[in-house]
Amino acid sequence: MASHSDTLVVFFGATAGANGGKLGSDEREIILLVWQIVDLHEKKVGKLQRRLVKPDSLELTDQSKEETGLSVEELYKAEPLDKVLQQFQQSVSAELKALGRSSYTLCVDGPLIIRQALHPEASKKNLVLPECFYSFVDVRKEFHKCCPNAGQVQDLTLHSMLEYVCIPELPLSEQVMGLKEVRCMVQLSLHILAEPYNHKFSCFEAVKYKLESGACSKTEPVDSETVIRARGLPWQSSDQDISRFFKGLNIAKGGVALCLNAQGRRNGEALVRFINQEHRDLALERHKHHMGSRYIEVSIRITQQPLRTSNEVAQFLSKENQVIIRMRGLPFTASPQDVLTFLGADSPVTDASDGLLFVKYPDGRPTGDAFVLFSCEEYALNALKKHKQILGKRYIELFRSTAAEVQQVLNRYMSTPLISTLPSTSMVPMPVLATPPYLATGSTRDCVRLRGLPYTAAIEDILEFMGEHTIDIKPHGVHMVLNQQGRPSGDAFIQMRSADRAFMVAQKCHKKMMKDRYVEVFQCSTEEMSFVLMGGTLNRSGLSPPPCKLPCLAPPAYAAFPSPAMLSEAALYQPPLLATPRTPQPPHSPHPTPTLAYYPPQHHPAQLYMNMNMNYTAYYPSPPVSPSTMSYFASPPGSVALAAQQPHPQGHVASPMMPQHGALVRMQGLPYNAGVKDILSFFQGYQLQPDAVLLLYNFSGQRSGEALITFPSEESARRAVAERANHPLSGLPVRLLVCCD
Repeated sequence: MASHSDTLVVFFGATAGANGGKLGSDEREIILLVWQIVDLHEKKVGKLQRRLVKPDSLELTDQSKEETGLSVEELYKAEPLDKVLQQFQQSVSAELKALGRSSYTLCVDGPLIIRQALHPEASKKNLVLPECFYSFVDVRKEFHKCCPNAGQVQDLTLHSMLEYVCIPELPLSEQVMGLKEVRCMVQLSLHILAEPYNHKFSCFEAVKYKLESGACSKTEPVDSETVIRARGLPWQSSDQDISRFFKGLNIAKGGVALCLNAQGRRNGEALVRFINQEHRDLALERHKHHMGSRYIEVSIRITQQPLRTSNEVAQFLSKENQVIIRMRGLPFTASPQDVLTFLGADSPVTDASDGLLFVKYPDGRPTGDAFVLFSCEEYALNALKKHKQILGKRYIELFRSTAAEVQQVLNRYMSTPLISTLPSTSMVPMPVLATPPYLATGSTRDCVRLRGLPYTAAIEDILEFMGEHTIDIKPHGVHMVLNQQGRPSGDAFIQMRSADRAFMVAQKCHKKMMKDRYVEVFQCSTEEMSFVLMGGTLNRSGLSPPPCKLPCLAPPAYAAFPSPAMLSEAALYQPPLLATPRTPQPPHSPHPTPTLAYYPPQHHPAQLYMNMNMNYTAYYPSPPVSPSTMSYFASPPGSVALAAQQPHPQGHVASPMMPQHGALVRMQGLPYNAGVKDILSFFQGYQLQPDAVLLLYNFSGQRSGEALITFPSEESARRAVAERANHPLSGLPVRLLVCCD
């Protein structure tokens, strides 16, 4: 209520669980409400009102029974919360009319009954609270304002405040829970209103009606003491759902940031920023409270996450009270007019094309994502009805989105790619094949993909899951997919004996349970399987390319060589990366040096993958190199020379994948659209061939702005560096370094 209120309604409540300083921390329902009116002008009090509240769950903790003195039988006869709140309004309105007053404000002993009990419970029960419950005064803060020497606000209690102003305790006969607290607050309020304090209640606290949408400015400071991390959110939850979970607490404008995983999808976590530390501390008390049937973990934020946004996003989100929809899978040639036509007249976009935000890569290439603003819920619902309808030759996915997701997706795609850094050791450029020579590819859909596996799932679990279809699996045809940290990703591929068998498995095992989780089963081809195992992704919208888009740069987890004597394992990989490396010695090899995942040619191609005895190999991540470069590997000094001295077994020919003789020059600062022809033109006159240029890519599949160039000799490399260093290429100065002699 406004600060000119002429009446206080002293208000108290208790729950079926914890009360006092832990009120509302256990999600238990309200079972008792007590109130009394205080006329601020006449210093008069109204009738003391006490109402029992019937909870949905008629269960009381022993502590609550002892403190309130209530029983389940008494509560069973009481009215539910919505009826009691109606009685509260009617009672207060009648007394105000009798006193000739027009407005009132709630007065409570601490904010817990309003913020932690009443608002959360009303939100879960879809009750609309009266306006009076969105503003209140805290008797502790009012008392501290007129008696600052009484102690800190958080340390004050009704007993200590009464003792400080020398007001005697109530008789034991009147110390009934609820009645006692309200009488003490009334006495305290009347005392500080009188001489010598003449206090005026002015510290009005507000409860926000709804979350304010928007984005934080980059210049706006963010206090880390006001931010929490929420984990375990349903994947479809929005910022409004999170705001509802924290109902009663005031979240800062645009203060909900939904976190995304490496694929740009929501990962069930969010960062929430509150207006101050007091609200943050109250939010931490909701640890393991429920959102629907799931409990949410609430903790202090540990790692930094983007809570700020660029000017472009801020301009897009400057229009308030807009509904945001995310579109995914747009054709790269789609224009704003194409999108507006696709959405149609029944879902007009706010400000037409100005209400569209296309997501692009740093070099201006479209990503296929866009965000759309709608002025009302009706228009947004009409747009969502077009989910998976066709635009051009592609079906378009539409989802509800949030302001936080907009800025995170933009930050993800528009951030400058990491600049790769060469290790101090000599570097060996290692072109590899796009598809491992040991994995046959084809369009026959004789494989199945398992998605959503428990992270603890082993081969035994998969075989048990497959049931009677296990006999149709090819020998060594189970392939687990690992993530970038080398841990199970929840995906697996299984090669079946025929496409018909794969179809049957997909039909019968789809959404079958494994360890309390349902697993999705899709039929796919060997080509699609190998694509994923090489680092790409297989989504409902089609294939997404692996981190390195050039065929000669695709990063295999293991390389297969014609001869084990070509390179030593130490020359390419660090030992910890190999999950279970097999090192059989070829019968004719005179050197017992361990080789890099070498398999004799007589082995079946499927033996390179996980077999029925759980002897499996990690396909991902790629070998440990620079954080952003995936096209060359570090080798210890002399390893290449040692490998070159190894005699090749009879019948084997030296691999063309060995680095050419000469000197490597590293180019930095390349434009992201620069190609091989541009680099050859830059070095015109040095007699370079196209295969001497190696463009480097980062983990997101974007060019890193660097390249390696093989020169015929050290002399020509050093001359090129001296003559062409810092010369511009497409307007940008390029830096040149000799990497190895």
